[in-house]
Amino acid sequence: MRSPIKLEFSEKYDQQHAKEYFHKHQDGLARRMSHQRDEQMARRALALAGEPGLVLDLPCGAGRFWPLLAEKPNRVIIGADNSEAMLETARASQPAEVVERVRTLQTSAFAIDLPDNSVDSIFCMRLMHHIGEAAHRKTLLSEFQRVTRDSVIVSLWVDGNFKAWRRKKLEQRRYTEKGQGSYQNRFVLPAATVEEEFEAAGFRIQERLDFLPFYAMWRVYLLRKG
Repeated sequence: MRSPIKLEFSEKYDQQHAKEYFHKHQDGLARRMSHQRDEQMARRALALAGEPGLVLDLPCGAGRFWPLLAEKPNRVIIGADNSEAMLETARASQPAEVVERVRTLQTSAFAIDLPDNSVDSIFCMRLMHHIGEAAHRKTLLSEFQRVTRDSVIVSLWVDGNFKAWRRKKLEQRRYTEKGQGSYQNRFVLPAATVEEEFEAAGFRIQERLDFLPFYAMWRVYLLRKG
């Protein structure tokens, strides 16, 4: 099933962009430290979720979380992405012993090509901050509710911190300079709004994990179904 929802930024991921995306998170000390903190939060969320045995990594991008997901020896990993170029880059770039543990799947997060209740957990890092429309988030969360049996681990940008306050000021300046029609593909969501959306989709919030409390926008939510 093809999804009618297409995010404009996702169309750019040809082979060249996919390779650039892979190298981006290894470029410089700050990015490497950021990736390590992402891994700490993800590892903590997986532990709190009970170390799920069958995990859907969607979107998996260039597979940067595959080695972490493969730390559990008997875990089955489905690495899924809307971009075949991303999947090819992931298969070529990640360690061979990790890649052989991963089943890849080209699919949209808005119309996941898997049966109902088919995985223990959905691992969704760095997608929701690209989704500015509430109706699109509703579709995404509905698919997550359908496909997972138990949990969802999802990261996004939330308000209530210094970085969100600073970004709001920058966006106001951009609006003044360029007008309402200027392109935007990253969004800071009010925590209260997105938490209401989680609950409306049939999830309960088990845990909130902040990248740097009161400073950074990144937050990881551990959601439980039902």
